[in-house]
Amino acid sequence: MKEVEKVRIDKYLWSIRIFKTRSLASAGCESGRVKLNGVTVKAARPVAINDVYEIRTEGRKWVIQVTGLLANRVQYTEAIKYYTDITPEEDKQQNREASVFQTGKRPSKIGRPTKKERRELDDFMGGGEEDL
Repeated sequence: MKEVEKVRIDKYLWSIRIFKTRSLASAGCESGRVKLNGVTVKAARPVAINDVYEIRTEGRKWVIQVTGLLANRVQYTEAIKYYTDITPEEDKQQNREASVFQTGKRPSKIGRPTKKERRELDDFMGGGEEDL
């Protein structure tokens, strides 16, 4: 892979697969979700080796240290070689627990009964079909 000298932060975050698209990475920078030493950075800021960034995405909070510059998007197994994830364990654990409950499915035993459960309730209550 060709060594690069300067890379924008939005392009770097996209290439190491923190953000799905470069426009999302740019929007994250502009909205204050990417910080260097506690200060919000703009999307055009150049990345330097050994910089430590705090990044908030929808899924989790990241704290990464830059170990190499990467200008093009590559496979995940290759991309993780260009940064070190130094996120504290409590932040990693906290976000994992929250993501478990975001399955999009209705939790069991909550909400409307299923068709089978309705039939069982009708039979129990005696509200089933009656012979005339």
